Amino acid sequence: MGNKNTSNTKIKPGKENDTEKEKLRFLVLHNDDYHTFEYVIESLIKVCGHDTVQAEQCTYVVHFKGSCDILKGDFKQLMPFYKAMAQRELTVTIE
Repeated sequence: MGNKNTSNTKIKPGKENDTEKEKLRFLVLHNDDYHTFEYVIESLIKVCGHDTVQAEQCTYVVHFKGSCDILKGDFKQLMPFYKAMAQRELTVTIE
């Protein structure tokens, strides 16, 4: 019997991961009228690993500009942070 899993598709060297590569994306925090500065700062520190100064700066940018990129990476890297921030009822998107 022949091997049923044989494929006639050939992949050029160095090209096999092109479709698997995720493009760089950003986790974006959006402004809301519900959460305090302290809560958002605490969330950025605990969930995203920001230091205090970085978390404060992001919080002020969100407040005055409406949104701020808080992390960058591919979709798979950002998804756990997205879920954790959403569980804290903060408005985040991956763009």
